[in-house]
Amino acid sequence: MMGGDPTLPVAVFDSGVGGLTVLHECLVALPHEDFVYLGDTARFPYGERSAEELRAYALELSEMLVKGGAKLLVVACNSATAAALPALHERLAGRVGVVGVVTPESRLAARATHTGEVGLLATPATVASGAYERALGSVAPAATLHSVATPELAPLIQAGGEIDEEIVAAVERACEPLKAAGVDTVILGCTHYPLVRPIIQRTLGRGVAIVSSGQAIAEAVEHELRAGGIENEDQRRGSYRFLCSGDPAEFRRVGTRFLQMPLGDVRAVPVAGAESPDERSGALRTSRSAA
Repeated sequence: MMGGDPTLPVAVFDSGVGGLTVLHECLVALPHEDFVYLGDTARFPYGERSAEELRAYALELSEMLVKGGAKLLVVACNSATAAALPALHERLAGRVGVVGVVTPESRLAARATHTGEVGLLATPATVASGAYERALGSVAPAATLHSVATPELAPLIQAGGEIDEEIVAAVERACEPLKAAGVDTVILGCTHYPLVRPIIQRTLGRGVAIVSSGQAIAEAVEHELRAGGIENEDQRRGSYRFLCSGDPAEFRRVGTRFLQMPLGDVRAVPVAGAESPDERSGALRTSRSAA
């Protein structure tokens, strides 16, 4: 990564509020850094979008953030990482470094597994991309990845309601093939899933290691900043701010649960192909039956 301005923030984007679980770990691990987070709630969910759509969205959001000022870009969405990371590296080469979620998680899974039987819970787009197979294969060639696409889980979690029997049932259905395969490690391949990690762990059993992107990304961000000589002084206190493409009030309401810290003001930004704010207002409140 080329050297940049250490005073600029680290920019993070996600399809919605799920990436706030990644931001939470970054804020805890790197309290001296500034962060700006963009949630594309107007076009959520990404999980069943085509690879072409996801690349277009990722390139649009990254340009918005980099032009606004950023020293590093974090793609906190697994579906966007799987579809667009090579295109982002190419587009932003020489301008800013890019960190995605797939490779750091796969490295953690390779270290965690003892049997080589690794599970993946992810959206259909992420599973279809084959990104985790490639990433895990590069660091643990003898490992076998058992992938399960879970289209219903992220929308249920993003709705922001109580953790109820519907979510428990969705988790249990998703975990059945992994239990049958005898995996000893499971990758949470969507940033929404850490919110239901206790249910996943209870379903799989305590002998199964669960790998999520938050800690892996925080470590990767710290490494990239130090390698580029663009880290801030440890003594300072960093700040964080938020952008979203949908309803700011709803983002703030749901997002507080994911971040586990105050959100403060959230500024709306326009994106291509999104509905108007009036049309999107309450989009995160979509009924679970519609999801």
